[in-house]
Amino acid sequence: MASAPDDPEICLAEPPRLALEYVRVSFGGQTAVDRLSLSVAPGEIVSVLGPSGCGKSTTLRVAAGVERQSEGRVLIDGRVVSDTSRHEPPESRGIGLMFQDFALFPHLSVADNVAFGLRNRLRARERGSVIERHLKSVGLLDKASRFPHQLSGGEQQRVALARALAPGPRVMLMDEPFSGLDTRLRDEVREETLEALREAGTAVLLVTHEPDEAMRMADRIALMREGRIVQIGAPFHIYNQPVDRLAAAFFSDINTVHGEVRGREAETAFGRFPTPGLADGADVEIIFRPQHLSVVEDRGAAHALDDHDGSLARAEVVRSRFVGAQSLIELRLVGSEQVLRATVPHAWLPHPGMSVWLGLPRERCFVFPSAEQRRLASPYAAE
Repeated sequence: MASAPDDPEICLAEPPRLALEYVRVSFGGQTAVDRLSLSVAPGEIVSVLGPSGCGKSTTLRVAAGVERQSEGRVLIDGRVVSDTSRHEPPESRGIGLMFQDFALFPHLSVADNVAFGLRNRLRARERGSVIERHLKSVGLLDKASRFPHQLSGGEQQRVALARALAPGPRVMLMDEPFSGLDTRLRDEVREETLEALREAGTAVLLVTHEPDEAMRMADRIALMREGRIVQIGAPFHIYNQPVDRLAAAFFSDINTVHGEVRGREAETAFGRFPTPGLADGADVEIIFRPQHLSVVEDRGAAHALDDHDGSLARAEVVRSRFVGAQSLIELRLVGSEQVLRATVPHAWLPHPGMSVWLGLPRERCFVFPSAEQRRLASPYAAE
């Protein structure tokens, strides 16, 4: 028998720490964010990823309360903080803000900048302990008495990060927070900061334009394009199951070969690929990443690749170069002008003109309707 709604045995699901529901933002008649919905659970890190101008920073500003949406609403712990009839300011939302323009107070010392968000919350002794802990975490304890103009850009960014963390916010909003740090310090500060936020149960919404950074940091990635979220999921999922060609290309270099559908398969230079759901005559794109293209000289080795559910093609080397941990090889398919790129995890520099075999495992390929095919199917479809 079903329990009554007020049955104390029922455990209702915990609401998201932060939720944006059907948010729309327009500037001068242009839509910057288009009916976007997104939620972040306590202790979860969600990265909003996308190219410049896609609306990711505007999304963050709406969550912060710095920008007001024209439609939709914002909730924190299930409580509406902004909709069409009300709008709470940033300081009443229990959030931490960390934007690119770190906005330190120039007349305050480093320590006083960090202390700013702690006023009226802690006694002086407790405040000092919190300030010390957070300055130590970003490696600036020895510069507590200095002023912002006496610091480098990266140091100023670390002060802003410490200031945002000090009050222990329920929600942390970050816009490229680690971009001003050198590589070694960036990895160290990033890991320590995000681990502390997870342990505190803080929901983190983080904006970046760097796919590698998003994959390193996020529990989930929301990929944005032209004001909309086009795909959201765990890093592994969004990398290995991209929603379209542009999503695949955003995370790495890609190769593309075309084929025409005949009998639910497309014929390509690498053989036939299944194309379920596509009509005969449709043009499709077979997408694959350079690291999944095998390059071998020996015909026997090529057929060994083919035995492992792979497809083969002949090519000749155009150029090759060593790029650190791997070699990048450009190859022209025999009988066409199409050039593909392959990366191999060692130093191998075959000379231009060398004839080789290319092996391509089918499970590493993505099959999408071509851009032209999408336009034919829907004249209003965006590339």
